[in-house]
Amino acid sequence: MNRTLTTNETLAQAVLPRRGWLAYPLVADTLLVVLGSLFVALTAQIRISLLPFSPVPITGQTLGVVLVGSLLGPRLGLMALLLYLLEGAIGLPFFAGGTGGYNHLFGATGGYLISFPIAATLTGWLAARGWDRRFLSAVASMVLANLVIYLIGAAWLAFFIGAENALTKGVLPFLIGDAIKIVLAAAVLPGGWQVLKWLRGRA
Repeated sequence: MNRTLTTNETLAQAVLPRRGWLAYPLVADTLLVVLGSLFVALTAQIRISLLPFSPVPITGQTLGVVLVGSLLGPRLGLMALLLYLLEGAIGLPFFAGGTGGYNHLFGATGGYLISFPIAATLTGWLAARGWDRRFLSAVASMVLANLVIYLIGAAWLAFFIGAENALTKGVLPFLIGDAIKIVLAAAVLPGGWQVLKWLRGRA
């Protein structure tokens, strides 16, 4: 617990003990990437609501994306989300509703999936610059990431159901739920930093 906190260190990197095998950066980074992909897969199974009129399910998935990006940083966050897409594409039941298969990447919701690594990289890049250490800047980071997800996801969806339907069925129904998820995630991150600082101070 006597490691000093650096301004470009993310929360997961600061918390992970660097002892034994974890003292090797490759081992530590691989562990974080795998855990990040599994966390996103877990949040994808949390179905908050079911909208029969929308081809896009409401899940906790975007919460997982912005948290993993913020916790791991841009490089590892990108790798974790690329691994997640690979795991789902090869058939593991990691996509929303316990589904899998490469066809999901080319279907109506494929744009949302493809946007995840970009969104995670953005929140990770901002977290590495300290945006995750204060509530308002964490909120701003995650709002920007969600805008990326909406933009890419809805643009892709528009090819299947038209631009107007993509907006009304692929964006608007999710605004309130995503706002709640952003507030929760933005509260967790600064709180985690405060706890870590307190523990380091007691060490």
